[in-house]
Amino acid sequence: MIQFLLNRELRSEHALDPNLTVLQYLREHLGKPGTKEGCASGDCGACTVVVGELQTDANGHDSLRYRSLNSCLTFVSSLHGKQLISVEDLKHKGQLHSVQQAMVDCHGSQCGFCTPGFVMSLFALQKNSADADVHQAQEALAGNLCRCTGYRPILAAAEQSCCQATRAPDQFDSAQADTIAQLKAIAPSETGELNSGDKRCLVPLTIGDLADLYGSHPEARLLAGGTDLALEVTQFHRTLPVMIYVGNVAELKRIEHLDDHIEIGAATPLTDCYGALSAEYPDFGELLHRFASLQIRNQGTLGGNIGNASPIGDSPPLLIALGAQIVLRKGDSTRTLALEDYFIDYRITARQESEFIEKVIVPRASAKRAFRAYKVSKRLDDDISAVCAAFSLQVEQGLITDARAAFGGMAAIPKRAKACEAALVGKAWNNATLEAACAALADDFSPLSDFRASKEYRLLSAQNLLRKYFIELQTPHIETRVTAYV
Repeated sequence: MIQFLLNRELRSEHALDPNLTVLQYLREHLGKPGTKEGCASGDCGACTVVVGELQTDANGHDSLRYRSLNSCLTFVSSLHGKQLISVEDLKHKGQLHSVQQAMVDCHGSQCGFCTPGFVMSLFALQKNSADADVHQAQEALAGNLCRCTGYRPILAAAEQSCCQATRAPDQFDSAQADTIAQLKAIAPSETGELNSGDKRCLVPLTIGDLADLYGSHPEARLLAGGTDLALEVTQFHRTLPVMIYVGNVAELKRIEHLDDHIEIGAATPLTDCYGALSAEYPDFGELLHRFASLQIRNQGTLGGNIGNASPIGDSPPLLIALGAQIVLRKGDSTRTLALEDYFIDYRITARQESEFIEKVIVPRASAKRAFRAYKVSKRLDDDISAVCAAFSLQVEQGLITDARAAFGGMAAIPKRAKACEAALVGKAWNNATLEAACAALADDFSPLSDFRASKEYRLLSAQNLLRKYFIELQTPHIETRVTAYV
């Protein structure tokens, strides 16, 4: 059984199909059609809902955190112990919520199909920021598409409803204490399960339980954010007979700052990784702002982005350039592996049966090293990389003593450019060395041509990004990092 709040209504579900998405659950099981299906792939934001989670700070103070999510990519099992809010829940006692009223006042709705998704993204922004600025509003709405090209009035609605600290409290504010009490009352205390007979999803609470369950069910698919896994159901119409949802395992969501490194639990959402990574590496933070949409970053996890072994995942090239490691667990045993050694071939990794990523170990920044990251894509926001590059060099007395260069989109796996690195180490950091390293990239990679970029474009872009890195280190006042090329 799983339990969650539908706004303030307690829902207990036993036999739902674990492959059921929150979008389908709202529309087909509850008769709530306000949440729309636009793409079923997490690209358009029409299906945006908000999930509230109980969080307790270091002083023991309880509060609610609201996250906007794409309901088309969210399986119902991930709601266990949380609160689900859809657009139908915002109107209260016959009065529109302030974000809905702002959309009316500013003429932010045209055909209206995308409007519920925009409203829910605005609602989450309002809840999480008492006085948002225009940049926060744009980021919150970057994952919502309006095909009627109505962005100007929608941004005006964001300014009216979210960028003014004088907004009045709403019904969610007044009910917050009761909602916290309800969530504490249904806080999971043992492994939950959805079982429809031929399909099941298990929801463990501890890393030990997860290891035991995975050992007993090696055929299971691990579900974290589900932003990639859910596509197998929504786009490819496959059935997932057994899943294990890891999002309720507290050990997998911890971030620990140690003297020489940061440990990030594999199930930590990318949104939560931002603070730790951007503080050490500003370029990593900038790239995370361009990692899909806010809805995806609220769901997608760092471990998931590594685990699916996509050659165009945005975080692996950066982590490889930083010399990151991962801790893999199987049963009670763990092993630590350099991230670059995890990827073997296209979608093939060093992970063994019933083994899962427990944490990611990221070295802390050093004043001796210069790290930069770049993403080349057709759009600035919410787009997949054609080429992703990351460089980390150590230069002492004019000589390069160590070099790490990693790329995504250039091979079947995220990969270091070993020939390029060899052309750099031991050499003076000058134009001649730079051009030799750029030429060496042709020995490292033979990229493919696809609809995102040709092989010639990819290789030239990779070389030009290395040149860009050189220019930035020579003239650090130039702010041109993490740039999109159209």
